[in-house]
Amino acid sequence: MTPITVLGKTVDEAIANAVNELQTTREKLSYRIIEEPQKGFLGIIGSKPAKIEAHVLPDPVELAQNFLKETVRLMGQETTIEKTDSRNRILFDLSSSSDSGRLIGKRGQTLEALEYLTNLVCNRGEQSYTRIELDIENYRERRKQTLEQLAMKVAKRAKQSGQSMPLEAMNALERKIIHETLKSVEGVRTESEGKGANRHIVIMPSK
Repeated sequence: MTPITVLGKTVDEAIANAVNELQTTREKLSYRIIEEPQKGFLGIIGSKPAKIEAHVLPDPVELAQNFLKETVRLMGQETTIEKTDSRNRILFDLSSSSDSGRLIGKRGQTLEALEYLTNLVCNRGEQSYTRIELDIENYRERRKQTLEQLAMKVAKRAKQSGQSMPLEAMNALERKIIHETLKSVEGVRTESEGKGANRHIVIMPSK
């Protein structure tokens, strides 16, 4: 937004005038003092008001959305982004006119990286944390169903063989899906093993 120049008898009054003129709050106002107020002769003649330059800070979610759109464009992809707000998160749902697989990546790794960077942009310098999630063409739900089916299949094999069955490395969200799917299944239990990118779940028979 284009900055405006605002006057006031004091700096605080100039700030209040800027808040009123820009129809915002003090927390969302960015300003710099151009001139401090000066008292003139006898406190009246030649006195000068405080002068500030002010503008409204950009909305962090809007910044994050613009960052995501530009990043995807630089990847050679044309997308539209639909934003959905809820109490616990903000969802950016991407629709690609070309190859959505490039934005998803192997086991969703590219989508996860884009989500991580978008959250960094949104929450940079912010006191409260805003959770942004990315999805494209219902990939999250399809991946969730695939993991649930995998969990049940491997759990059956673990019970029948009596042996522990390690799964491939997964991120924290996908590991949670496996744990949740099998927590009420009798005869098996799950544990996470490994560190960092190698952290994975082992499905084992219950003792």
